[in-house]
Amino acid sequence: MTNREMIKKGILAYGREHRAVVAVYLTAAVLFYLVAGLYGYGESMKHMTYALFLVLVFGAAAGIAGCIRYIRHLGELLDAVQREGEQGEHLPPAYTMSEQCYQELIWKMEQERRMFLEEYDEKKKDMADYYTMWIHQIKTPIAALRLLLQEEDSCQSGQKLEELFKIEQYAGMALHYARLDSMSGDLLLKSCDICRIVRQVVKQYSVLFIGSRLSFSMEPFVCRGVTDEKWLSFVIGQLLSNSLKYTHEGWICIYGADEKGRRTDGEAVFLVIEDTGIGIQKSDLPRIFERGFTGYNGRLDKKSTGIGLYLCRQILDRLGHTIEVHSKMGEGTKVTVGFRQDPQG
Repeated sequence: MTNREMIKKGILAYGREHRAVVAVYLTAAVLFYLVAGLYGYGESMKHMTYALFLVLVFGAAAGIAGCIRYIRHLGELLDAVQREGEQGEHLPPAYTMSEQCYQELIWKMEQERRMFLEEYDEKKKDMADYYTMWIHQIKTPIAALRLLLQEEDSCQSGQKLEELFKIEQYAGMALHYARLDSMSGDLLLKSCDICRIVRQVVKQYSVLFIGSRLSFSMEPFVCRGVTDEKWLSFVIGQLLSNSLKYTHEGWICIYGADEKGRRTDGEAVFLVIEDTGIGIQKSDLPRIFERGFTGYNGRLDKKSTGIGLYLCRQILDRLGHTIEVHSKMGEGTKVTVGFRQDPQG
């Protein structure tokens, strides 16, 4: 709001709030003049008129001074509203007794709000700590079960290892979701070889690739970016998991792209994961990064949680990376991740 707009609104508000006082003042002045005129003649009537004129001038001056003070106070209140943090700390001194009562009420409400937020943060921290502890504990029986399955020689051992891997990935998703709010304290940003990170994640998902019987290819490219290897690995894993889940036949391809989005085997700034899966409905694309949104495919699959892509977007935003998804129903999906470049090359 500009100063001119604030002054205009202040004058109108002051007039509305004091119109009764102005009306009474003018009515009293006119009545005084009329009553005095009934008994005054000649020079004395001139004196009455002059006295009434002075009363009106002083009244107008007092009204203008009060209006200026009102507008200044209004500006201070609007400034307090626009500031961040607890509003009670920025409130100017009370202008009236009723305003003082309102300010005391605001202070009490902010104290209650502060206590509620502290209690909520404490409960949230306890819940996150519990989930973290549970996830770390569940990893032990998962690892033991994997060793037993690897020793088992049967035609179903591969399928069992595949399902066990999915359980481990779901546990990892829960852990990253629990840590998302405190992610900044867990970051280790440094210049990384993106291609190497992708190869490591693909190796981890090899059991799913083998079981899917899809054609898979990863073209060599060169890309370095400032990132956190652990969090980025989780994101790439989620994107590969989605491709595997919704691609029933055809292929999945990973490659690098330059600044213009063209496929390259040299310097790349984008990582592209492309598949020939079932695709995403056009109406669902604007909402795929919303928490809990499953869309048309999720309703068909009945197993989608709507958390995977939400986590990917939140993590990449915090890492300073970008993500775009292009897809057509029945044709496939292409996910493009862009990286902050290493300033040292």
